[in-house]
Amino acid sequence: MKAQIIEKNGKPEYAVIPYADYLRMLAFMEDKADARVVAEFYDSYAAGLEPLVPAEILRRELEGESPMKLWREHRGLTQQALADQSGISKPYLSQIESGKRQGTVETLAAIARVLDVPLEFLTG
Repeated sequence: MKAQIIEKNGKPEYAVIPYADYLRMLAFMEDKADARVVAEFYDSYAAGLEPLVPAEILRRELEGESPMKLWREHRGLTQQALADQSGISKPYLSQIESGKRQGTVETLAAIARVLDVPLEFLTG
């Protein structure tokens, strides 16, 4: 890389480089930033801090299915079992899963705890 140095008051002020070199430098910095993000994710994942969503759940959620229902099924729970462990009635859980009711923050948090997922996995 060949740079032209522009001085101000006898000290280097600017470095002008060819555009192709500039583009390569940008690509290198983006690659380095991407690598840092991947490394941070890997460290969080290895420490058990990064929850993952199975591909099947993601695919079905993108098709419009209830994330709560998908996680319940993934954990092998019936509606009754999840309702009992969350301290709510089965009809209430069914209405939340179907979108007929929203559920309170406390209820959704209780369900998330039972399903062992972050609350935002259930609420979008």
